[in-house]
Amino acid sequence: MSTRGINFLDQWLANNVPETTKADVISVDELTHKMIADAKVLGIKRSEIDEEVDDSLSQK
Repeated sequence: MSTRGINFLDQWLANNVPETTKADVISVDELTHKMIADAKVLGIKRSEIDEEVDDSLSQK
């Protein structure tokens, strides 16, 4: 489990996704690409984020 990945994901979502946003395919895809690009700039690999997302989804 990557602490760095989950911390980035939590902070990124708080800063980039308003709580009132309605999900649609285009906006989710665009936000996902932006998040992965922002993570790459910080040296965080997509696999660190994917691991956290997979873990949190499997716990539900």
